[in-house]
Formats: sequence, C-alpha cells, structure tokens
Amino acid sequence: MIRPGFAFSTSLKVRYAEIDGQKVVFNSRYLEYADVAATEFWDWTGIGAALGPVWTETEFHVRRTEIDYLKPFVFGDTLDAFVRIGRIGNSSMTQRFELCHAQTGDLHTVIDMVIVNVHLPTGKPVPIDPAIRAYLETLPG
Repeated sequence: MIRPGFAFSTSLKVRYAEIDGQKVVFNSRYLEYADVAATEFWDWTGIGAALGPVWTETEFHVRRTEIDYLKPFVFGDTLDAFVRIGRIGNSSMTQRFELCHAQTGDLHTVIDMVIVNVHLPTGKPVPIDPAIRAYLETLPG
C-alpha cells in the first residue's frame, strides 16, 4: 500500500496472543508493532551496509513516545506500518509511525517516537555522527 509522505512500509498480522479481553489489540502491543516496523525500516535504509561501524556502534534509546489510538485493530487484521524520520536534531530524531488497516487503508494509530543517540557507558546523549545525519537526509520521505 502507498501512503503520501512515506517511502517505507511493512505488513504485520494481528495474532491471537495480541488481543485482550475486549477482543481488540492490547494497547502495549502497538509499541511492539512500532519496534518491528523500526527494525524493518533500518534494514530497508541500507544504513548498516553503507556506514558500517559508524552505524553499528551507534545506540539510540527511546526518550518519549506519543500514541494516538484512533481505531482498534482486531484479531486477524493485517496492518501496514508506515515509517519515516520526521526530524533530526543534534542528538535525537523523531520517527513517525502510521499504522493502517491493510485492506481498507484506514488510519488506526499514529506514533511519534523520539529516540536519542547515547554513549552506552554513561547513558548520556551525544551528537549524531555527521555521516549518519547526511545519510538519513538522503532518504526518500
């Protein structure tokens, strides 16, 4: 499926273990969907192959997540997870996830996630490497 403003998407199917007593996807599962989509997104970018250790030695931690639950997914639904980089700051970036019903195209969930580049031994924010920034700025939106 195509969505304006997004060059990448991946599909996931709602499994029985992901629904709650109300027979809808349990709210915490949406972050798991975002995590799977983010992993697929980073693979799609090719950044690991292009930058090698500059990328593989970089660590981003989630700093803040905002989720807007517009409409629930239910068991058996297939969803398309669209991902893009919304903003690149000094030490952080914002990822945008839009989760849509694969058959209807309806937007069900919007997730804005701020991730921060950290120095692992200290856990403190550090600037994003210029090579990473330059590479990300070339990605289609």
